[in-house]
Amino acid sequence: MCPFVDIEQITDASIDEYVECPVDSKLLNAKFQSLDYDNCENVLYQREERQKNHRQLLKQQFARWVVMCFIGIFTAIIACSIDIAIHRLSTVKYSLLKSYFDETMKTSYLFIPVLLWIAWNSGFVLIAAILVAYGEPVAAGSGIPQIKCFLNGVMIPHVVRLFTLFCKVVGVVLSVVGGLAIGKEGPMIHSGAVVAAGISQGRSSTFRRDFKIFTYFRTDTEKRDFVSGGAAAGVSAAFGAPVGGVLFSLEEGASFWNQALTWRIFFASMMSTFTLNMIQSYIHGVPWQLSYPGLLNFGQFSDISYTGAEIPIYLVMAVVGGLLGALFNHINLKLCIFRKRHIRTPLGQVLEAVLVAAMTAVAAFLLIYFVEDCQALGKDPIVHPLQMYCLDGQYSSMAAIWFQTPEQSVKSLFHDPPDSYRPLTVALFGIVYFLLATWTYGLSVPSGLFIPCLLTGAAWGRLIGISVRGVFPDAEWANPGKFALVGAAAQLGGVVRMTISLTVILIEATGSISFGFPIMIVLMVAKWVGDLFNEGLYDIHVKLAGVPILPWEPPHLTSNIMASEVMSHPVTTFDMNETVGHVVNVLKKDLHEGFPVVDHINPAPNQPGRSTFGLLRGTITRSQLIVLLKNKAFTDPTTGIRGSNRLTLDHFREIYPRFPKIEQIHITEREKACVINLVPYMNPAPYTVFDNTSLPRIFKLFRGLGLRHLVVVDKNNEVIGIVTRKDLARYRFESHKGSKGLEELQMSFN
Repeated sequence: MCPFVDIEQITDASIDEYVECPVDSKLLNAKFQSLDYDNCENVLYQREERQKNHRQLLKQQFARWVVMCFIGIFTAIIACSIDIAIHRLSTVKYSLLKSYFDETMKTSYLFIPVLLWIAWNSGFVLIAAILVAYGEPVAAGSGIPQIKCFLNGVMIPHVVRLFTLFCKVVGVVLSVVGGLAIGKEGPMIHSGAVVAAGISQGRSSTFRRDFKIFTYFRTDTEKRDFVSGGAAAGVSAAFGAPVGGVLFSLEEGASFWNQALTWRIFFASMMSTFTLNMIQSYIHGVPWQLSYPGLLNFGQFSDISYTGAEIPIYLVMAVVGGLLGALFNHINLKLCIFRKRHIRTPLGQVLEAVLVAAMTAVAAFLLIYFVEDCQALGKDPIVHPLQMYCLDGQYSSMAAIWFQTPEQSVKSLFHDPPDSYRPLTVALFGIVYFLLATWTYGLSVPSGLFIPCLLTGAAWGRLIGISVRGVFPDAEWANPGKFALVGAAAQLGGVVRMTISLTVILIEATGSISFGFPIMIVLMVAKWVGDLFNEGLYDIHVKLAGVPILPWEPPHLTSNIMASEVMSHPVTTFDMNETVGHVVNVLKKDLHEGFPVVDHINPAPNQPGRSTFGLLRGTITRSQLIVLLKNKAFTDPTTGIRGSNRLTLDHFREIYPRFPKIEQIHITEREKACVINLVPYMNPAPYTVFDNTSLPRIFKLFRGLGLRHLVVVDKNNEVIGIVTRKDLARYRFESHKGSKGLEELQMSFN
């Protein structure tokens, strides 16, 4: 088994041994709290439900569809804004660089355009890194791991705030224009999730504006469903794949699903695609032609058919994709560990991002300078052809790949004529871009992973296509562009390890369902091969952060572990009538988020060793207690005067989700003697298990019902412990280098 290692205490001597261990040997971070996807059916909830009529129910159902519609529309508008900004800034960038290169080639002062290239990249990336490192760190990366954790039931601070969206959108534009090996498609999933969270709550916590609409959606459960729709709308806007968006949200994101939610999410995805298509058609001067369904346009493949003889070649490419994907993830893991050890300050993170931007420009120039691959103008529809040392009427094919956005480069490798690139050109480009992409993902800038993987895979896939065409020069099926598509799918599948959703996304993006079977087979084999060595990159980054995420199934070899071994013990409990002073003291000293409400919480004098904590009556959360204290919902025992009027669920929705801390609640000494009746506010029928319940059964309850706490009771219904998400997440089944077994992780409180 892999030994337990604290990532903050890794030495130079142990780093190699450490990174060879499974990624899930990391610490679990205790700072992550859980979301509660189980409705608290207390007296207030039951009172509100009894007052509802048929008209109110129809209004809420209609509001769900309206919110999903707006989620799709606004996500598409953001996607269009990102695309327009990147296109126009990139046009200025490459036009300027081309003019300087063309001018200095006559004088051999090539250092001038190179320095300009470095300065451009570094300047734009500098701003993007500052926005993330000093503004909102959670805006870094694609955001997919964070959204995956949120939908799984883990509260990620600031992940769906409006300021996070601002840093994400502006940062990804600057990062792409800054030449980093990233794409804009991945961050669209995070952007759609933020849009969904904001619209569905009818308020902006960032600007402290409450529009007093959709207040009945201010619960963790409702918010989760809308965020699922936002993630799907983001995929749909990025790739023009509404069905793929729904499947992505199901396969990679949402942990809880139902049939009605599927239809609403599909509606949001379709609205996103339609809106983006309509806007893009107007921008391109062909109103209502509706031929621009997504940001990433693979173009139309003239010959995408295949024969049975090609399948073995595709299987070999799938194996290559799985191996390269595992290598990509392994290198990126080492780099992320290095960052955690040495690049901890915001200044260091900004400087690293600027360094990568500068090195990207240097690497691109060196490839353009040393690789001589001249092609005749007119073969490749490049917008900014760079002549370099080629003859008149020719351009550098290596420069053609670099002097455009990564999305355009993917399209070029798919559709350029067979003789547009020499084998050495695509081979060197693929190697360099692979290394740059592994270095780039994980920087403190917004960055998508899809395009770097597609572009890297398209490069080595086209190389294989060129080789196959050399062996079978007369074969109609030996089209390098088709092999580039297969390589792109294999590389992406080997890195992210998605199958169903990714297959549908690529089918919708290419517009060819007939080629769906080879794509599916390639993705499946690439995933299987990659899984032999490590996990998908998103899962790696989730575990690097120590997030207590729960997988789909309970860990193997846990059926003999009982609730009495898993639960937290002793348990902090409250009586049904508690003094304000005691509640305040407990909330200040105890960091737990949920507490059982019991009868007779003190053991009898003749039972000093009693291990139970009273007869269970219900449970109450920290946030509920905070609201009670904030609204003075207690009674003076001497006068019988209540501190406030009767509370309703609106009092809790009013400050959701930013509940104040206990230190922010002002309680006088006189008020501390008052009494709170917890009965109307507690959950009177919480889920419970006996102490001999197995871990897999507990796991299924948590995973299927979205629980935050599970009380453990004895045969007399007396509380003996409590199980939380972290208690379950610390058990993981390891499979590494032939060694398999169950490991219990440690908890970090840093």
